[in-house]
Amino acid sequence: MVNDQSGIISVKVMTDKMDERKPVSEMADEIWECLYGDKGYISDALEWELAENGVTLITGMKKI
Repeated sequence: MVNDQSGIISVKVMTDKMDERKPVSEMADEIWECLYGDKGYISDALEWELAENGVTLITGMKKI
């Protein structure tokens, strides 16, 4: 994860077969307000989990 000034704030090393959305919740423990991600992070479950911690997940929209 990087902040709005491109500074690294969190790193997680994973295998290529892991879902990159899985560690977001634990990595976002120190995030306040908004977390921005690309369309690959669209997930209702992730959005709800982050919202419980006061974080709004903002992503692009999937093509229909």
